[in-house]
Amino acid sequence: MWWRSASFIMDRQQNEAALKGDTVAPTESSISNPNPNPNPNPNTNPKTSAYYETRAAHHGVVTSDWLAQAQAAIGPDPDPLPQLRPDPDKPFSVIKEFNNWRIQPHLAEAVAAIRALAAVIRTSRATTMMQLEMELKKASDTLKSWDATSISLTAGCDLFMRYVTRTSALEYEDFNSAKSRLIERAEKFGEISHKARKVIAMLSQDFIFDGCTILVHGFSRVVLEVLKLAAQNKKLFRVFCTEGRPDRTGLRLSNELAKLDVPVKLLIDSAVAYTMDEVDMVFVGADGVVESGGIINMMGTYQIALVAHGMNKPVYVAAESYKFARLYPLDQKDLAPALRPIDFGVPIPSKVEVERSARDYTPPQYLTLLFTDLGVLTPSVVSDELIQLYL
Repeated sequence: MWWRSASFIMDRQQNEAALKGDTVAPTESSISNPNPNPNPNPNTNPKTSAYYETRAAHHGVVTSDWLAQAQAAIGPDPDPLPQLRPDPDKPFSVIKEFNNWRIQPHLAEAVAAIRALAAVIRTSRATTMMQLEMELKKASDTLKSWDATSISLTAGCDLFMRYVTRTSALEYEDFNSAKSRLIERAEKFGEISHKARKVIAMLSQDFIFDGCTILVHGFSRVVLEVLKLAAQNKKLFRVFCTEGRPDRTGLRLSNELAKLDVPVKLLIDSAVAYTMDEVDMVFVGADGVVESGGIINMMGTYQIALVAHGMNKPVYVAAESYKFARLYPLDQKDLAPALRPIDFGVPIPSKVEVERSARDYTPPQYLTLLFTDLGVLTPSVVSDELIQLYL
């Protein structure tokens, strides 16, 4: 129905924000300091990074108040990550540090890389900023070469380098102060990235209504977080999970949803079109979000989006901002190959060629909205966000 549509929900959010008004009472600090130094990126909330406040001004479909409310709602992290400190008596290895973080069950690969790069700064014995930046660049390249096909790993390392080092203050401070500033920014970036899923889950809740049917594809931790929060909010909905062959990641997601007592139905991948008329919306994750506003995700996402588009069903993408990549694929063959073994259960003749690609590209015209920790974006806004992120 029309009141369930994305445009109606967005209009309602904007109207509610307008009715509340934006008048802010003067703070004690503003009274005591009537002429503060001008700041092009003011941070009115010390608990919120100015980095994300400036980014909020660029998202296209929700107010900055909505994003701020979602960030404030998650509060302190209920499951803080343990602080892994490298042994000072042993030689530091960024790959070993990365693997130590990567074994955390709910930690994304890109966040593990961000934490490992932060450890590089802490353990560095460099005596100048040039040496430290070269050491950090070398560690970043090492991590990216660990899995050259991982889009989120590469994008996370690149964004970390931009976020941590892009401050003019480093040019005017002594080295120890500058290093402390880098460590502070590195820890802040890691904290923001770790909380990204919870922000996305909060932003998406108004789009999940009672009685809806959601189609998901494969296993995405951020999509699971969205559905988990909806279940905790006592929303009544059911989920269709594709099997997700050949690795059957949909089975894993269906098991997790069953633990939450969410009604779930498992589909074979070829039954998507058959069941699409029962579906109200499609929710997928993303391995990477590219400059065009399209996404790179698990094989089969493209055909699901095509079917949904043909049947006028919204396709929502849940993706963290550290997956925003400086890529612009024009078609499926522009992607770097990411191959995986496929077991058909029967011997395959050697003369038969098997397609082993693990992911495909979904163009932006088949996507409705992207839920990110920067806000809720239309695909056309992604290029603007990428420019801001990499400036």
